[in-house]
Amino acid sequence: MTDTKSNNSLKVIAGLLGVILLGTIIFAVTQYNENKKNTAALTQEKELVVEDLNNLKSEYDKAILESNATNEELVAARDNIAQYIDSVQSMKADIASLSRYRRQVSVLKAEREELLRQVDSLSQSNTMLAMQRDSTFVELEKQTVFNDSLVVQNTQLADAVERGSALNLTTQSVDAVKERSSGKLVSTSRAKATDKFRVCFTVAPNTIAQAGDREFFIEVLDPQGNILGESLSKSNESGSSISYTKGTQFYYENGALDVCDYVNKPAGDFQKGNYMVNVYDDGLKLLGTSKFTLK
Repeated sequence: MTDTKSNNSLKVIAGLLGVILLGTIIFAVTQYNENKKNTAALTQEKELVVEDLNNLKSEYDKAILESNATNEELVAARDNIAQYIDSVQSMKADIASLSRYRRQVSVLKAEREELLRQVDSLSQSNTMLAMQRDSTFVELEKQTVFNDSLVVQNTQLADAVERGSALNLTTQSVDAVKERSSGKLVSTSRAKATDKFRVCFTVAPNTIAQAGDREFFIEVLDPQGNILGESLSKSNESGSSISYTKGTQFYYENGALDVCDYVNKPAGDFQKGNYMVNVYDDGLKLLGTSKFTLK
């Protein structure tokens, strides 16, 4: 009887232990599945946070590329987001941390909106300044073209005035003359009888020419083409030069003026043959040429 009761008690205890073990196993499996589910949910939430942060970073990258000049605030905000991404990726997911980063994502989005608004405003200002600069540049170009046109006109006017103010000859003549004992000069065509050449020319009137002392240069070429006399030389500012026989000075008062000068014979007599006489102004411009022959 006693043995029967003991066996029944052992069976009851074994049954209870079996129930407890089964309950424990069921609880452990349930808890494992719940933890696994929670871990998956946290991992997914973590990935969503990283995705949001990456999207924010991409928007900053785009804004920086589209900006004409590097914006330090945009760069700093983007670098800050990159640090958040590293932190979230390396952290162990838990509800508290993810909630904190979720709130931070919201703050970063608001910050992005404000920064992009400022950048857009700055871009509009830069666009307006660029338009104003371009407009100013166009006006400067117009003014430059106008000034260049004035320079050309002034240069042309100066050239015209210079050409218009240049003196010219209306007549030029050359005579071989003999000086008699009385001092009277008579024309001759004989080389041995010639004592000097008389070179005369008439300066044309010119109202815009500068009045004052002037000097023309007489060049006499003998039959061999050599300069008669000392063969002096004269150069101008442009580098041109001439050789001449004699300089003739006179005072010009804008009206017609007759000028005569004499070229004495060199040592010995004048040679027979053809002679040429050229007259140059003080700018070394050839004004006239005469030819004559001595027998």
